[in-house]
Amino acid sequence: MHPPPPDAGVAMDFGQNSLFGYMEDLQELTIIERPVRRSLKTPEEIERLTVDEDLSDIDRAVYLLSAGQDIQGASVIANLPFLMRQNPTETLRRVLPKVREVLHVASVEMQITAAVSFLTILQEESMSVHTFAHSFLQVILLHLEHRDTGVSNAWLETLLSAVDLLPKETLRHEILNPLVSKAQLSQTVQSRLVSCKILGKLTNKFDAHSIKREILPLVKSLCQDVEYEVRSCMCRQLENIAQGIGTELTKNVVLPELIELSRDESGSVRLAAFETLVNMLDMFDTDDRSQTILPLVKSFCEKSFKADESILISLSFHLGKLCHGLYGIFTPDQHLRFLEFYKKLCTLGLQQENGHNESQIPSQIVEQEKKYTSVRKNCAYNFPAMIVFVDPKNFHMELYSTFFCLCHDPEVPVRYTIAICFYEVSKLLNSGVHLIHKELITLLQDESLEVLDALINHLPEILELMSTGGENSVQENKFSSLPDLIPALTAAEQRAAGSLKWRTHEKLLQKYTCLPHIISSDQIYYRFIQRMFTIMMTNNVLPVQRAAARTLCIFLRYNRKQEQRHEVIQKLIEQLGQGKSYWNRLRFLDTCEFIIEIFSRSFFCKYFFLPVIELTHDPVANVRMKLCYLLPKVKSALKIPADMHLLQQLEMCVRKLLCQEKDKDVLAIVKKTVLELDRMEMSMDMFQKKNYETDLLDQEKEREELLFLEMEQLEKEKHQNDGRLTSDKGFEKKRRDSRTPTQSLSKNAAISVPGPSSSTPSTSKEIKKSKLTRSQSFNNQAFHAKYGALDKCVSKSSTLAHSSSVSGLVRTAMLSLTDDSFRTRNTSSVSVPANFSPNPVLPSTSRGPGNTADPKSSGSKDAQPRKATLKSRKSNS
Repeated sequence: MHPPPPDAGVAMDFGQNSLFGYMEDLQELTIIERPVRRSLKTPEEIERLTVDEDLSDIDRAVYLLSAGQDIQGASVIANLPFLMRQNPTETLRRVLPKVREVLHVASVEMQITAAVSFLTILQEESMSVHTFAHSFLQVILLHLEHRDTGVSNAWLETLLSAVDLLPKETLRHEILNPLVSKAQLSQTVQSRLVSCKILGKLTNKFDAHSIKREILPLVKSLCQDVEYEVRSCMCRQLENIAQGIGTELTKNVVLPELIELSRDESGSVRLAAFETLVNMLDMFDTDDRSQTILPLVKSFCEKSFKADESILISLSFHLGKLCHGLYGIFTPDQHLRFLEFYKKLCTLGLQQENGHNESQIPSQIVEQEKKYTSVRKNCAYNFPAMIVFVDPKNFHMELYSTFFCLCHDPEVPVRYTIAICFYEVSKLLNSGVHLIHKELITLLQDESLEVLDALINHLPEILELMSTGGENSVQENKFSSLPDLIPALTAAEQRAAGSLKWRTHEKLLQKYTCLPHIISSDQIYYRFIQRMFTIMMTNNVLPVQRAAARTLCIFLRYNRKQEQRHEVIQKLIEQLGQGKSYWNRLRFLDTCEFIIEIFSRSFFCKYFFLPVIELTHDPVANVRMKLCYLLPKVKSALKIPADMHLLQQLEMCVRKLLCQEKDKDVLAIVKKTVLELDRMEMSMDMFQKKNYETDLLDQEKEREELLFLEMEQLEKEKHQNDGRLTSDKGFEKKRRDSRTPTQSLSKNAAISVPGPSSSTPSTSKEIKKSKLTRSQSFNNQAFHAKYGALDKCVSKSSTLAHSSSVSGLVRTAMLSLTDDSFRTRNTSSVSVPANFSPNPVLPSTSRGPGNTADPKSSGSKDAQPRKATLKSRKSNS
């Protein structure tokens, strides 16, 4: 069936009649709005609120406090710290008395504003402590018992902050002595509650003898108060009091009070006693813990399931600290009971129809579910402590099933908390970290981005632990048992990209920079690099695009195949640097900035210098403007005299910009850039004292890049030799079978004649084999920002050379004789594949005029020690 056609009378009519109808509707709306506009301030009210502009700040404050409205008086009180800084004498003499008068009848908002202003004056130290005590302390004490709880708490916070600064005698006379009467049963509950909190604060200001004589009697009285709120409040202050009186008085005075309060009829008092006991565990000796505290804790845990869920929430939160504090005094049976109690809390509400009864109404069920979720969340928070409690060696048997349940919990807060703790769990498990591989994949694939955001905070550290398998495991097994890692990482990135939480997406891309240390460069090339290009060219969030650009540069930095590196460079230049969209060209400049930071100077000059300066002719002003900001960094990548021809090209482009630029904003930036370029000092080929650290770091980067090229060639030679050895073995076997034993013996004797020609091939094979072993292990090592791993590789090869019995004089002679021949072999070993031969799309600039584009040309000095090492080993054989 088709819907009936719309009625002609119902259709919208834009004729004259309909327009008049719309005009009437608008007029009605105008009439409705008129009373709203008239409800604003009348001229009389505006005149009453107007103050003479010629009045000083002090006179205006006094006038507003005397004749102004409440909002004006609140403004003056909020501005009181400024008046104290500007004119403290007049403020104390004229303004403060008016403030005292106003506060007697002030509203709640003005009272809270005054409390905050007084606290600010105290913290800014705009007056002496004695002046503050004389002028402000009595005002604070007067309003401590305000009928509004918010106001009372605000003034109490100000007083407690003042206790830390006031002298001892002032505290004794102005605060402690009045507390003797304020803490009596005849006073209000609010007064006794305030007294409890003040007593807990005062113990840090007096010695143990004064506390025992003046404060402890009041504490005992308040612990026996008839109101449970007072007993609970005083119980929570016993921790502070115990720290002030020492261990002996705590054992004799505070502990008996805590034991009695733990048996109180009120649940809130018992809960306060339990939490105070847990926080004070370090203050008791082993006997007190085993004979007094442990039975109380057992009784509290046994009764917790029958009590209110709020007790379970507190118990689950403190359970880790409790098990840590009592560790060592548990019997095996008690240890098992506490562990089973923890496991039960971890699944609370997930069984038996979600843990609620049919007689409960829906609102009660929802509230109960929230409390159960809080309990499981606290259990996830304490999971690392429980691993220590059971010993990491027993994790698989005792806690793995619980960890699995927490990672698959139906509530997001629980999974979020266990994701935060995942790194701590991984560190504790050490060599057993492989047990939680599947849970890592589960959390990476979690539907909630909050869980993913919590997990990726320590993702590089987690993956490093997973890849090495802990400190004591073998490195060959890294990630062989985790094939789902790459799909999980790509799915997580896709999920973050499809959401509105771009900060999570940016953070995840930043954490991807650890992947070269975890997985192979081929996996990164085929699974991640193209995705980085897509993000850079299609994503609409600039921080995400920049994060993808930097991650792509890291991937390129540690890629081990020259063919793949050239392809990535070619894509960067063609799709970004020469892209049709100016936005892509801007991202190309961002990428070049990261390349200057991450790669060596020679790498940037060889591949990206020309594409960058060609953007001086870009038709879009924003691109030329961004290029101007990048030019100082481009100049810092040049070395004199090797890059003199590049410096001349740079200066020529800057002159053209200065002469031909028509956009005034770009021209202004060009002029500033020219001044900055003139002030820059060029780097020299030789080390300079001023830039020694920078030059040394650049040299290490260049060495590492050359080492990648060398290792790639070694791997190719290894594959070729493996193929030759396989064919030679088959041929040798056939020939051995066809020969007689006598012929074989005679030929073997002829072949085994000693001589230099027979030893050289075996020695070269050993050299290549050792370097190839280093090449394979190099891929498994984590490269850090300071490039310290390269020094280890170089020092290892030099150690092998120095272990030879050849003298230093012979080594020097061999170095001078074989330097040219080895340079020729290295030059051929890093040749560009045929399908990536130099072309206009992939520009290459050399370090000097007349030199080839060989990547080793600028680093031959760094490669000489390696050549000497290899040659000395040949001569040694």
